Amino acid sequence: MQRPLSTASPLPQEPVAPVDLAAVLAGARTLQNEAGAGPTHDALRGKKIGIFCETNDAPDAVLFRGAALELGAHVAHLRPSLSALSTPQEVHDTARMLGRLYDAVECQGMAPDLVRQIGIDAGVPVYDGLASAQHSTSRLVEQLDGDGTRADKRRVVLQAMLLATLT
Repeated sequence: MQRPLSTASPLPQEPVAPVDLAAVLAGARTLQNEAGAGPTHDALRGKKIGIFCETNDAPDAVLFRGAALELGAHVAHLRPSLSALSTPQEVHDTARMLGRLYDAVECQGMAPDLVRQIGIDAGVPVYDGLASAQHSTSRLVEQLDGDGTRADKRRVVLQAMLLATLT
């Protein structure tokens, strides 16, 4: 069985399997260049992504969902039922179920150790606040050229990360 890829933020800990940020930046630049050529492609058509967060309208959830939807993914809002008080068996069972239902899971506002354990047990990419300003990928925005807004550039970086881990 292949070890799942976790793109958990390296702040303060390192990801289980780091993603090449230079490749993500190159992918973001490619997406920027393609943006003027017409509508966003459907590279993630048929992929299902779950977002674990308290509210569906939180800014990071809105940003993540929009980036994934533009690539053709189906996105579901999941209210977190796991916490630091959950038993290891509850975390394991929930993570395994998530891995069967979704191709990836974004966890927002959850304890890093809990996200890491979900990533180990789910067998699919599990992101730890990928859309947050504190995630390591948010620094890539500064390296993108063009006169788009910061929000547009952040969306493109998120899309590049999703493409790098799901295709």
